[in-house]
Amino acid sequence: MRILVAGGAGFIGSHLCEGLLGLGHDVICADNFSTGFRHNLDHLREKPALVLVEQDLTDSGGSLPRAEAVMNLACPASPVQYQRDPLGTLRANLLGTMNLLECAGRWKASFFQASTSEVYGDPDVHPQNELYWGRVNPLGSRACYNEGKRCAETLCINYHRHRGQPLAMARIFNTYGPQMAPDDGRVVSSFIVRALRNEPIELFGGGTQTRSFCYIDDMIEGILACALGGGPFPGPVNLGNPQEISIRALAEAIIDLTNSRSRLVTQPSPEDDPGRRCPDISLARHLYGWEPRTDLARGLLQTISWFDGILSR
Repeated sequence: MRILVAGGAGFIGSHLCEGLLGLGHDVICADNFSTGFRHNLDHLREKPALVLVEQDLTDSGGSLPRAEAVMNLACPASPVQYQRDPLGTLRANLLGTMNLLECAGRWKASFFQASTSEVYGDPDVHPQNELYWGRVNPLGSRACYNEGKRCAETLCINYHRHRGQPLAMARIFNTYGPQMAPDDGRVVSSFIVRALRNEPIELFGGGTQTRSFCYIDDMIEGILACALGGGPFPGPVNLGNPQEISIRALAEAIIDLTNSRSRLVTQPSPEDDPGRRCPDISLARHLYGWEPRTDLARGLLQTISWFDGILSR
């Protein structure tokens, strides 16, 4: 197929472009490079099946090349990124998603929406399954992202219900691996960079919060199964690693794996930081036979090796 990947120069988006090309698809990568990077696609630029389009998808989707499938990952995805420009983040979630849905409708194309575990907010149900509505502060500093993504899900499901738009939605939990930006503010990249530099590692709230971390290769397999599986279920479906770990334990593991001299420093908790976050992936197992295969230590070693390479240039 000819597949449009919106936000294809980002961390997950660039890996998705590579995965689609590996399956023999033609890929149109559309990005405004606000948080994505051209160098994420450098190793793919010689492939004739890849077309790169620089475009802000919140303005219009009218000039995009026609595609048979649309995959929407166009939105800042880390707190540092989306809090830097909250209005731009909301525009990406609302106007960008609507523009792409209109394109998909004109082209009679299928649509994949990359949603997020952030729709669950600071959950009081654990682990989180897709029937849980979430616990979100609509006025908080994270709301531009988590409420934006919640509204994007509402847009998608109503295009599906009232216009017959073929749809698949995935709620993506914490993902890590090569090609993360060193300064994107995500916990894995921040901890690895500081550990490799022997700098203090900050634990907000003491690091008692828990998360689950899915290696990028496993996540791409899950996204491809969800987006291209062709089933009638529109989603959402949780994609993530159900193995839970505290942020402090993650920092200690990274220090150990890097043989770092970094020390742990406690800082106050940020606003609305979830205390626990872990997916119930029973539905993904049932629908796609999917679950992560990369254990945390192996994934971290591969990620550390990649960061070590770019930091030593």
